[in-house]
Amino acid sequence: MLIWLLLFPSNEDTVTYYVRMDGGTADQCTGLKDAPYPGSGTNQPCAWSHPFWALNSNGEWKIQGGETLVIGSGSYRMGIGAPNTDWCEADWSYDCHLPPMPSGPSPANPTRILGVGWIQGCADPPELWGAERPWRILSLAGTDNAVVACLELTDHSGCVEFHANPAIRCERDTPPFGNWAASGVSASDSSNVTLKNLNIHGFAGGGIYAGRLTDWTVENVRIAGNGWVGWDGDIHDDDTNAGTLTFKKWTVEWNGCAESYPEETMNNCWAQTAGGYGDGVGTGETGGNWVIEDSIFRYNTSDGLDLLYTRPPSQIVIRRTRAYGNAGNQIKVNGPSRIENSLIRSDCGFFNEKPFTYHVDDCRAGGAALAFSLSQGSAVSLVNSTVTGQGDCLLTATCDESGCNGSETVTIQNNIFIGNQEFMDPSDATCYIWFDQVNVYNTQMDYNVVYRAKIGEVGLSGNDLSQDPQVMDDTLETFDGHLKAASPAIESGVAVGGLGGLIPDHDLEGVSRPQGAGVDRGAYERVNFPAPDDG
Repeated sequence: MLIWLLLFPSNEDTVTYYVRMDGGTADQCTGLKDAPYPGSGTNQPCAWSHPFWALNSNGEWKIQGGETLVIGSGSYRMGIGAPNTDWCEADWSYDCHLPPMPSGPSPANPTRILGVGWIQGCADPPELWGAERPWRILSLAGTDNAVVACLELTDHSGCVEFHANPAIRCERDTPPFGNWAASGVSASDSSNVTLKNLNIHGFAGGGIYAGRLTDWTVENVRIAGNGWVGWDGDIHDDDTNAGTLTFKKWTVEWNGCAESYPEETMNNCWAQTAGGYGDGVGTGETGGNWVIEDSIFRYNTSDGLDLLYTRPPSQIVIRRTRAYGNAGNQIKVNGPSRIENSLIRSDCGFFNEKPFTYHVDDCRAGGAALAFSLSQGSAVSLVNSTVTGQGDCLLTATCDESGCNGSETVTIQNNIFIGNQEFMDPSDATCYIWFDQVNVYNTQMDYNVVYRAKIGEVGLSGNDLSQDPQVMDDTLETFDGHLKAASPAIESGVAVGGLGGLIPDHDLEGVSRPQGAGVDRGAYERVNFPAPDDG
């Protein structure tokens, strides 16, 4: 309970309003009690029947900063045709959405929009779905000190804005436009915000458009099946973020695809050469310290996680994360970056000739599993991770426009690298590592297992092993990086705390390291009992 209270301050001394499907209008109910409308009377102690009843006749919030709106289970249409939308103009239906949340007085007293059950694990979140092409469901423009939790944000259409396939292209010119919305959340100039237990999916454009953020926390948020992009940080004007941006249990998947309604199956996946986009996460030029833990980036039609445009003094930390099935690079980072305990599988040809594919750029930009971009003087590291793929290389390291001077450091240790037949050139094998400038960067590369990958100018070091790491399944499509009992990766890595503290004391799944006499290489520490499917 203490953790919940820290994440969601109780606001016991402030006002809480309620919405539930069996509530009443703002004339019938005060909104101040979690109770149905009794059927008669005005100004009754009962809940409102729709979130729009929390707005006045001008479409402005009635709730004040630091107050709470709790929304009951059910499905709520958001946009023209919903209750209390006299303030909406049919000719400007895209503006018929909730206004920016009011800022809370302080981080300890935030404004909150919560789905019922938010404190019990969010078993039955309310659905807010967009209709008649609103820009968004929820705005956090200029919002500080706020919590949004336990909601499903979506629409009830399978269309995608401007899609190359006319059959699924959204109607934008002539009303009725249909049951679609452009995006789930937009945010800018916003600080001290928490998003938790959200399912943002199926929008005609993007899941979240957000930039100029400071000190945000995103936890257990899924962004999926949005027609253009998952999280787009490349907003108008300045995009720069600041402070610490923390993402935990963040799943970003199937963006660049249409999501059918009501089946929620993916189809008509497209990318840039067809006129689309398809990044799971992409930003413009940005600052901020990015901390990403226990997250998944998969099946997006371009890059999975693209943080290529971070700029000093940003730092990036990625822990216990999986990235696979994205059509471009699985992970791209810039500047000081630490990646540990991650599984990075670049099956970048995943969308090729699939029934749900319209047109995707297979292995875009070479399809490297991991791309490091080095800013001048920066240090990057990859430790205790497992990397495989079918792009041109498993890992690339290049200098950004700041111009490198040899003070940059690249640390690559305790990893497993497994090459495959290159997707774009089946006559060639995936290369191990490619540097744009050989013998320029300071390198600490050792204690890796490298198998089936082409060794180029960046060769092996004294404690590297060029042999089969014996993972459970090294087939790209069904890859399982857990180690077999005879794996040479077992107990052969740098010890916990080594490399100045870079080597972690646990693995991708939270298993303690070491389990035996030494640390295992790769993302998985083998537990010391025989696995039933070892050959």
